[in-house]
Amino acid sequence: MAKIYYDRDADLNFIKDKIIAIIGYGIQGRGQALNLRDSGLNVIVSELEGTDNYKNATEDGLVPWAPKKRRKKATLYRFLLRIMCRQTFIKKQ
Repeated sequence: MAKIYYDRDADLNFIKDKIIAIIGYGIQGRGQALNLRDSGLNVIVSELEGTDNYKNATEDGLVPWAPKKRRKKATLYRFLLRIMCRQTFIKKQ
């Protein structure tokens, strides 16, 4: 039988002082970034300027970073780009 985990089962102290970079602010990236931020964690997002997802991130109160800046700031990374977008994203950076 599957074990169900609840909020009380997680200890956020392990990552509370870390900066978490969400790379890609699509369906998965947006949900995870907002969830982490609303849990009181430090989150930055990386998205291509001029895209709808970049606009969504700014409207959600996040400041999208260029990947080069993100590398210098973040401690933990979530790479959440769709496979078909990864090559374009990497080439533009």
